[in-house]
Amino acid sequence: MTVALFCPKCGAQLPDDAGFCYKCGFKVSMVSGQQQQPQTQQVLAPTGATSLKCPSCGAPISPKFGEMLITCAYCGSSVSLGNEGWKSISKHTMLPAKLTQQEDVLKEIHGLMDRGLLHRHLQESSTLEELSLAIVPYWLIPVSARTSLVAVDMAAEAGQIATTAALAGIMGGAIGGGRRNGFGGGGLVTGMVLGTMVGGGGFGGGQGNSRAYQMDNDYNFPIVGLKALGEYQPRDYQFRLEDRVLFDETKVKGMKVMNGDVGEEVAKTQAKTLVDQLQSDRAHAAHHMIQQLSTQSDVGEAELLHAPVWFARYDHKNGKIVLVMDGNSGGLINSIGL
Repeated sequence: MTVALFCPKCGAQLPDDAGFCYKCGFKVSMVSGQQQQPQTQQVLAPTGATSLKCPSCGAPISPKFGEMLITCAYCGSSVSLGNEGWKSISKHTMLPAKLTQQEDVLKEIHGLMDRGLLHRHLQESSTLEELSLAIVPYWLIPVSARTSLVAVDMAAEAGQIATTAALAGIMGGAIGGGRRNGFGGGGLVTGMVLGTMVGGGGFGGGQGNSRAYQMDNDYNFPIVGLKALGEYQPRDYQFRLEDRVLFDETKVKGMKVMNGDVGEEVAKTQAKTLVDQLQSDRAHAAHHMIQQLSTQSDVGEAELLHAPVWFARYDHKNGKIVLVMDGNSGGLINSIGL
């Protein structure tokens, strides 16, 4: 692939062997016929600007209204819009697309839609309306979360309840002594004793069996970089990051590469909120009687990841089913109506 050469200073397109810009006189460094190392200076966007220059190669870029993440069509570098204007994204990676054929994707979808007795033959009874692949920008936000909680020790609680029930049975038999089968008299007294014993530390209270727990988890939490795809935001999904490589525009030729309109700071705030909720969900899944819960999160520097994503939309009895599938691993990122 031949990469067009542009002047880093004024943006004029130059011949491949140019040593100086014919328009502004800027010296262009060339080594072994390859383009110079990408520049990292910011490109400030003046009010009303309709086009900007890529800070890496100087080529013109034309963001649409609201876009904050732009991938240069000439050199593949990405730039983001921050408080000080456009600047290069220093850490920009991608996941290679391993599922590229629609037939293979439909096989994976068949397994997802027909999983379990309730979803039996769901795909067969649905009409496929759209199946498309796109390279979607995600902010990867490192979040370290520590959740402290106080919950009832259910094992100790169960032991206390069993002991209480056994004592209640013995006392009930003693109180009802002389009556046939051990029942009859003393029913009111038995109920009062059982209610007192169980209510104090058994079913009703549990204060004496409370324990403190701590949950520490580290996440590389993905935040979708496009507001239009916000409804497909992952809740508890992790990309296979060991497969990621530096972004290379030659590996996405022929695929739709999406620009984004979600800024880095917004993504960090959203990641913290979602991690806090995820920690709470995991705590409640592990402990059924939580009395106190708090989470402290540390958010690190973001990384821009472009991931291959398949979008499949079905009509099922006039209802919508949408599946969002990871084109790298085949995992289900999110779904609607499934």
